[in-house]
Amino acid sequence: MSDRLYRLGCDIGGTFTDFVLLNDRTGEIRINKCLTTPADPSDAVEQGIRELEEKVPGFVQELEEVIHGTTLVINSIIERKGAKTGLITTQGFRDVLELGREIRYAPYDIFAEFPRPLIPRRFRFEVDERVRSDGKVLGALDPDQVRSVVRRMRDMGLESIAVCLINSFENPAHELMIKEIIQEEAPGISVSISYEVLPQIREYERTSTTATNAYVKPLTGRYLERLSRRLRSIGFQGRLFIMLSSGGVTSIETAAQFPVRIIESGPTAAVFSGQYYG
Repeated sequence: MSDRLYRLGCDIGGTFTDFVLLNDRTGEIRINKCLTTPADPSDAVEQGIRELEEKVPGFVQELEEVIHGTTLVINSIIERKGAKTGLITTQGFRDVLELGREIRYAPYDIFAEFPRPLIPRRFRFEVDERVRSDGKVLGALDPDQVRSVVRRMRDMGLESIAVCLINSFENPAHELMIKEIIQEEAPGISVSISYEVLPQIREYERTSTTATNAYVKPLTGRYLERLSRRLRSIGFQGRLFIMLSSGGVTSIETAAQFPVRIIESGPTAAVFSGQYYG
């Protein structure tokens, strides 16, 4: 069992970054608040921790864990500040993001406008392949066609690629092949495949979730890497966890790979706190 005394909760919001420091041995709680630094949110994290150190000298070396919640992912989606993202899908499924399930959230509003897809149509590409609902391959994937598509996407300056093929949750062989080709042809481009992000039935949900993951993955990965490096530079040697939308926590490696899981990272902590105290 660790002999470190403290745990730190840190939440980055649009205006303020908040801190709660808990002494596990005594139950004492210290709080701090500072302005969020949008250009690099980790600046505010370091500033807030240093301010806390003035009240509790040397606590950073005694930190067992930091649990971090953030609205960075949801804000980048709402503000459309994610990566330039493309989609590779099965022939005939290019427009799934627009078609959705034809569910109107305002059924009697004839002027209702749906949000534009995170991936514009010109960045969506189809490949010839087909997998049955039981996982049997009906049409094999042509690696040369995939290479051609990936090179086009690379030449368009895309930063991230989502891959979502029909019925891949039953047989991911083609998606895994595409992922391998992307890593060979465009190693600098981030890739998200639906089999890893959301291996479940229903094309729209799987495609939109994978597209969202790809859209925020480069931004989230860079931020979490900076945050981890920043914490180590000020003496933190404990474990860093990221708050999930479900209210649980995960490692920074998992959060960087699947940022769609931390979309509600910030607001969720408040709900669970309210539930606990209520």
